Amino acid sequence: MDAQKSYTFLLFDIDGTLIRSAGAGRAAMERSFKDVYGYDDGFHDIHMMGRTDPSILMEALENRGLDWNAGEVERFQTTYFRYLEKEIEQPREGKKTCPGIDALLPELQERPDVVLGLLTGNWRTSGLIKLRHFALDGYFPIGAFGDDSSRREDLVPVALERFRKQWGDRLDKKRVYVIGDTPLDIQCAKPHGVRTVAVATGFHTTAQLAPDAPDYLFEDFQDTEKVLTVFN
Repeated sequence: MDAQKSYTFLLFDIDGTLIRSAGAGRAAMERSFKDVYGYDDGFHDIHMMGRTDPSILMEALENRGLDWNAGEVERFQTTYFRYLEKEIEQPREGKKTCPGIDALLPELQERPDVVLGLLTGNWRTSGLIKLRHFALDGYFPIGAFGDDSSRREDLVPVALERFRKQWGDRLDKKRVYVIGDTPLDIQCAKPHGVRTVAVATGFHTTAQLAPDAPDYLFEDFQDTEKVLTVFN
């Protein structure tokens, strides 16, 4: 590509945007919470969509009157990753890549001006376990994860800094897009001056996503050519 041309940096959420695990993550978390903390239904009634794994675990601990203990949290993570490897392999109705993703990612990967990245509340290991199951992990050389902060709004600066370390300063924020399926995906990007693409392939409809005023809003990504025009 032209040495003077800026890259386009696309930061994809995982759950509900790239893939649907059909409850594999929640099931693995529940099993892990039982093993480490001794409680069934540790995540009962906890809203997970769009949140980081650390914030979800914090709420579960608070609900049980438990403290955040680094050693126990590390054990929870290790146990969770082990269970997730098993749960993601189970046949589940609705487990799939999200509509249009299988066609869209190869097209984007072919563009020399595009860098594909992740911006997800998953811990890095669990996010890659999910993507690897669907053979999508190889598309994303860079990302920001729940390991980096429990606050999703902190993740955009992390991703931008990692980009600069690897590809230099050729990055215009108008060419950075946070792509996700929840209002939190949109909200985390707004303070940082980057663009947002919302897609209703998770549990939020376009009507529920519209009030947060994403720059672009799609029902799904099945019309590959239409989606690609956003990043031209």
